[in-house]
Amino acid sequence: MRFTIIKCFFLSISLFSCSALLSQEGGFGNWIMYFGQNRIHDRWSVHTEIQYRNHDLLPNIEQLLVRTGLYYHLDGNTTLLAGYAYVPSYRLEDSFTDPVTTEHRIFQELQLNNRAGKIAFNHRYRIEERWVSEKTLVRFRYRLLAVIPLSNKTKDAPFLAFYDEVFLAPGARVFDRNRAYGALGYKFSSTASAQLGILNQQLPDRHKWYLQIGLFYNPDLR
Repeated sequence: MRFTIIKCFFLSISLFSCSALLSQEGGFGNWIMYFGQNRIHDRWSVHTEIQYRNHDLLPNIEQLLVRTGLYYHLDGNTTLLAGYAYVPSYRLEDSFTDPVTTEHRIFQELQLNNRAGKIAFNHRYRIEERWVSEKTLVRFRYRLLAVIPLSNKTKDAPFLAFYDEVFLAPGARVFDRNRAYGALGYKFSSTASAQLGILNQQLPDRHKWYLQIGLFYNPDLR
């Protein structure tokens, strides 16, 4: 049963990839990502994150996102996070040269965890204050993440991950974007895992598909 689910997932990724590559509207890019959450105290953790986003499947940078922050653990299911992100963006024809825009961002978020049987849910509420070139912007984000284990093991265990995230911004056009994501993950140990997935980013006037490769490494530094 588990292998059937995995085969169906990879078939879905293949179908998504083919449809996206044939689409003239948005195209197909890729994101290579690293996420770290390192416990330094019973109540505090450090967040580190790097996302290398390409315009298509070739190495032609669309956006680089470097983000860091500090978590405060209220309890086992509730955390607060505040931090900073640096985000330069590039045109396809100007990849690896000067960015067309440079963004500095601070953010605050609340994360709530709960379970329904074996399925783990994460609710993330985030506010971003953004300085994009000479503009000052504010954005609100809500993400619902579901993680479904495909094994009872605590390591060497596959899982599925799905999320949907909506972005809202004050102004004449409230809807900023929506991201829908599905992935097959593998938990190597209690501190390390990886995900291979597909993300669709829907903007008000277009959409685009992204192949995503994510590495998660969360060693306890206490």
